[in-house]
Amino acid sequence: MMSLIISLCSGAIVYAVSVMYAGIGETFSERAGIMNLGVEGVMLMGAVSGYITAVHTHNLALSFLVVLLTGAIFGLVFAFLTVTLQSDQTVCGMAMLIFGTGLSGFLGKDVSGVAANLKFEKFAFPLLSKIPVLGDIFFKQNLLTYAMYLIVPLSMFYIYRTRFGLKLRALGENPAALDAAGENVFAMRYGYTIFGCMMMAVSGACVSLANTNFWNSGMTAGKGWIAFALVAFSSWNPLMLMWGALLFGFISCLGSNLQIYLPSVPTEVYSMLPYIATVIVFILSTGNFRKKHTAEPAALAKPYDRESR
Repeated sequence: MMSLIISLCSGAIVYAVSVMYAGIGETFSERAGIMNLGVEGVMLMGAVSGYITAVHTHNLALSFLVVLLTGAIFGLVFAFLTVTLQSDQTVCGMAMLIFGTGLSGFLGKDVSGVAANLKFEKFAFPLLSKIPVLGDIFFKQNLLTYAMYLIVPLSMFYIYRTRFGLKLRALGENPAALDAAGENVFAMRYGYTIFGCMMMAVSGACVSLANTNFWNSGMTAGKGWIAFALVAFSSWNPLMLMWGALLFGFISCLGSNLQIYLPSVPTEVYSMLPYIATVIVFILSTGNFRKKHTAEPAALAKPYDRESR
């Protein structure tokens, strides 16, 4: 029984991290007033660009840099469309989703089924991995997971305890006031949008270069939508996002383990569990419930025009 609990909890963390990078990136982007529906597309582009680089160069560090660059390019394009041209953010997000999904499938054709033999391997963290039970769950993970242990508290500190975080929150609430105070609203929105897309791309890399070491078209399997749903459900709070991601990870791993004990139930039923939970989250994050319980940035998805102040 204890080994099952350790397996479930450890697996939940692995799943959660692949969602949390995208979720935190989207949190910063939406805190700045920019809603990006193309999370899944950016994740897929991060996954395929990193994997192609790993196959051809056998250099994990270079692969990770390419992932970040890919995310930055997509973020720059999205910022240009939504901040400079002030295009509808929903339409641009859907366009990025479709474009990223299609382009990743096209670029990845030649490496589909090709083993990279290179990934972020799990390793035991010195000393802490020897703690009974907790060591097996938390401290026998890969480098991207260990990094997330720091990213969540740092994100909380940045948003709620620094001047930059105060400006970020003002950016999503009242950009006109921030502009009147002499801050460059457009540059800040560019920066947070690019950062958000870079984090989304890392989420994709978690799938292709950490959780597995292969590429398959559409391999993120809806994780981008789960991340997007969790941002609103967590009220744009990285700590709450972490708990939500862990819950989804636990549900996903629970379904995988239940197949062993209830083999008569079709596997598709277990695969549906995290997505059913996503639908429930979407329902709770919209409509009257959302209006009563949300902390949605007031300027979210609203283009800023200095002339209309």
